[in-house]
Amino acid sequence: MIGSGLTGRVAVVTGTAHGIGAAIAAALSDEGAEVNGIDRDEVDVSDSIAVKAFFQALPAVDILVNNAGGVVGQTHTPIEDVTDDAWQAVFDANLTSTFNCTRAVAPLMKAAGWGRIVNISSGAGRSVSLTGIQAYTSAKAGQIGFTRQMAHELGPFGITVNCIAPGFVLSNPTTQKQWESYGEDGQASLVNSIALRRLGSASDIADGVRWFTSDLASWVTGQTISIDGGHAFF
Repeated sequence: MIGSGLTGRVAVVTGTAHGIGAAIAAALSDEGAEVNGIDRDEVDVSDSIAVKAFFQALPAVDILVNNAGGVVGQTHTPIEDVTDDAWQAVFDANLTSTFNCTRAVAPLMKAAGWGRIVNISSGAGRSVSLTGIQAYTSAKAGQIGFTRQMAHELGPFGITVNCIAPGFVLSNPTTQKQWESYGEDGQASLVNSIALRRLGSASDIADGVRWFTSDLASWVTGQTISIDGGHAFF
């Protein structure tokens, strides 16, 4: 623990079925928060009506972590062959979901005069997608822009909005499959491009959320931190 004093705080974390989302939910629980973890099987966060109903059923929300997202099973396709539906599916999973949840929780946080929102973007949003999925890097870049705008809008109400851009983390079946596709040489090349010479873990990302939601970060908002072992420097 880092002494964040989250006892009595209510948190919502999206995308908690496994990997990074599950680690974030566990970390906030360790810090004393009452955590409501949701995944697609429970609430489709790309559906604004479902999201509104979920948040209306909660008496309060102090912390929101928008972690849901991913490539929704897609692989690289030449831009001329990308369909409208494929493009929209990735945006819905990553950016629309973040918008829906933030819009739903804002009135609760404003009423309380306190709130912490953390968006989980990706290194792809600050550079390029290793998988070459155009919609993914675009949606993740959109999350970073949305973070800045919401920090500007919600700051006067005591609400901070920050973002984490994870590097490559073996956290779910999709990233495991991606890792295996690189082969031995590709895996070595990726690790050697990381300053700390190791892949990240879900707990590395969760620790960033611990900090952003703690009192130690009470005067930090609108920021994106790359937690990637030094794969990219900004």
